[in-house]
Amino acid sequence: MQELHDAPLAPLTTFRLGGPATRLITATTDAEVIAAVREADDAGTPLLLIGGGSNLVIGDKGFAGTALRIATSGFALDGTRLELAAGEVWTDTVARTVEAGLAGIECLAGIPGSAGATPIQNVGAYGQEVSSTITEVIAYDRTTRETVTLTNAECAFSYRHSRFKADPERHVVLRVRFELEDADGLSAPIKYAETARALGVEPGDRVPLADARETVLKLRSGKGMVLDPEDHDTWSAGSFFTNPILTNEEFAAFHARVRDRLGADAMPPSYPAGDGHTKTSAAWLIDKSGFTKGYGSGPARISTKHTLALTNRGEATTEDLLALAREVVTGVRAAFGITLVNEPVTVGVSL
Repeated sequence: MQELHDAPLAPLTTFRLGGPATRLITATTDAEVIAAVREADDAGTPLLLIGGGSNLVIGDKGFAGTALRIATSGFALDGTRLELAAGEVWTDTVARTVEAGLAGIECLAGIPGSAGATPIQNVGAYGQEVSSTITEVIAYDRTTRETVTLTNAECAFSYRHSRFKADPERHVVLRVRFELEDADGLSAPIKYAETARALGVEPGDRVPLADARETVLKLRSGKGMVLDPEDHDTWSAGSFFTNPILTNEEFAAFHARVRDRLGADAMPPSYPAGDGHTKTSAAWLIDKSGFTKGYGSGPARISTKHTLALTNRGEATTEDLLALAREVVTGVRAAFGITLVNEPVTVGVSL
């Protein structure tokens, strides 16, 4: 294992923000990961897990403890079954499964980060979520001090959520297993309307896998959601806020506020979210509250390509970013009575 002291963490995050860690360990095998976790737990040392750093907001003071960068590797394909080490780069994984002619995660192309983070957040985009293909997650249980295998059901997946996110101190994801689909080179049925339009097909249709992946990459690039070190719109965590899920009663009250603010015919985005709930669009809320693309005059601003991304224009601090996030949250709450929830994990800071 590589070990550094007073180690900068900003370069390990897509925001490029945050202070140093007291100690930074880079683990390249599951055994090294487990050993580092056990050592920290035995010593009572605070532990921060870092994968691809695409979902982290680290405070300017840094992290007083051990930061463990999980850099394990392993891509094993057996028919339609895929096992990934937690440190595998997710974008590379999607490309390799498409090349292998397997469907199920092709619309998750371009999402930054590591494979081990995907079940924690139940990563999803453009009509797909990893929960629909994950069969098992192998993790180290910090409570029992054992390696455990959790089934899909035991992961308790929901929208951008899982048991790992609900209890972040307990499990360290080591490997993730998927069951993909061999559809003779075709994608899974296209579910997302924007993707279907871009492909020139109807929702529910299948298209060549490479076409689905390339189309999603183009859509994401147009929104600044594919990492590019030369483009400050991608110095972000992608979507900074989750889409609100409201009860039917809450949605009715929200719709009334929309009509009051935008006119009697105004209709906010709405998507069925099951069991008497409706999902609406955080990006729409932000825009209609007056926070348009490029909003801000300081070193942290809303992306010029997508209102849902808060960005570091090159000289920002974490406090600059949080000040912008709080301004957006306050503005949306005042306009529509909805409190946005941040999607990235905050370390040493909060909204």
